[in-house]
Amino acid sequence: MSSSASNVDDSIVTAVMEKFAARSVLGQKKYGVTLDRNDLSFLDWIQHSQEELMDAILYLEKMKRVLGGAAAANRSPPPAR
Repeated sequence: MSSSASNVDDSIVTAVMEKFAARSVLGQKKYGVTLDRNDLSFLDWIQHSQEELMDAILYLEKMKRVLGGAAAANRSPPPAR
């Protein structure tokens, strides 16, 4: 972690920064490049971003369904008439 990161007095920010650093290392090992690469066009970067965000939407939908199922299981049945 860089010296500026070690001066952060916020455990949440520090945890996220550590995750970013670990993800960078993983990406370098997996793909052999960093985000400093120059072989992609601006439109390529946009495409990558769109694909990542589409994945994120899918994850959110899955979580909504899981949460919705849990919420439905915890709801009381409607009162009898």
